[in-house]
Amino acid sequence: MKAKSKNNKRFNNNNMIKRISLIALTLTLFTSCVSKKIFTDLEDKYANLKKENRNLSDDLGELSTTNKKLENEFIKLTASYEKAVQERDKLRLDYAAAQSNLENQKASYRALEENSSASIAANSKKNRELLAQLEAKEQALATESARLNALKKELESRSQRVVELENVIAAKDANMRALKDAISKALTNFEGKGLTVEQRDGKVYISMENKLLFQSGSWSVGNEGRKAVQQLGSVLGENPEISILIEGHTDNDPYTGNGQLSGNWDLSTKRATAIVNILRENNSINPENLTAAGRGEFAPIATNDTNEGKAKNRRIEVILTPKLDEISKLLNEI
Repeated sequence: MKAKSKNNKRFNNNNMIKRISLIALTLTLFTSCVSKKIFTDLEDKYANLKKENRNLSDDLGELSTTNKKLENEFIKLTASYEKAVQERDKLRLDYAAAQSNLENQKASYRALEENSSASIAANSKKNRELLAQLEAKEQALATESARLNALKKELESRSQRVVELENVIAAKDANMRALKDAISKALTNFEGKGLTVEQRDGKVYISMENKLLFQSGSWSVGNEGRKAVQQLGSVLGENPEISILIEGHTDNDPYTGNGQLSGNWDLSTKRATAIVNILRENNSINPENLTAAGRGEFAPIATNDTNEGKAKNRRIEVILTPKLDEISKLLNEI
């Protein structure tokens, strides 16, 4: 369309030029041979044609501008049309999808209507079951909470008894330290003569070597040994809540004395009993607190391969233990 318009314009211009050229040629050829009147008429026609040509040229310019605007508008309209077609197609698709969704919703609604009664009944049954489970869990929770509260109270009570037990043990340890110090003070004169006093594991151990107490193979206590045992007894008499275990020990040399003894074990027992008898002379000591035991050579504290080791193994050990009745009671209550 644009090419056709341009060709029309060129054709009109060419015709106009040809007409003007023809008129000019005619004027030139006939100027000398025509009358002045005719020449004047021709000049007027020529002037009119030039004017007409200018007017046509102006019209042609306006038409060209108008044609350009129309072409631009046509392009815009074409683009708008294509966009409108796309939007229309999209709307058609959206409409079709919405229509399909509507049909699906209607079908679902009809299915729900048909099954609503059964669904309500099923949900109601399920809700009742869940409610029953919830009530059971609440009951179990209440029972467990009560049990935990009881355990908490019991734990608090046991904690209190543990504190009491710790206090009792601490007090007994303090008493045993005081007892150990009192015994050490009472037996100061015998230090370096085979006598030691120590505290361990909540007990007090007094170890007296046989050189302080007995002659070889004898269970008769000598004068210095008797004095040491009596001084020990004076301290023990002031502590009636102490259990007193006297253990006799020997080295591993076989007993070679007279026939009154069957061996080292018998000798160690008789020596322990001899110490018990001296302690019983102190009326402040409760005989129920006394125990004599013979260990023979089976609890050495040193090697029996040397004379020095054997001398240490030949000993009397007095083991003092606090009465544990109160501690046992507290332990049973925990």
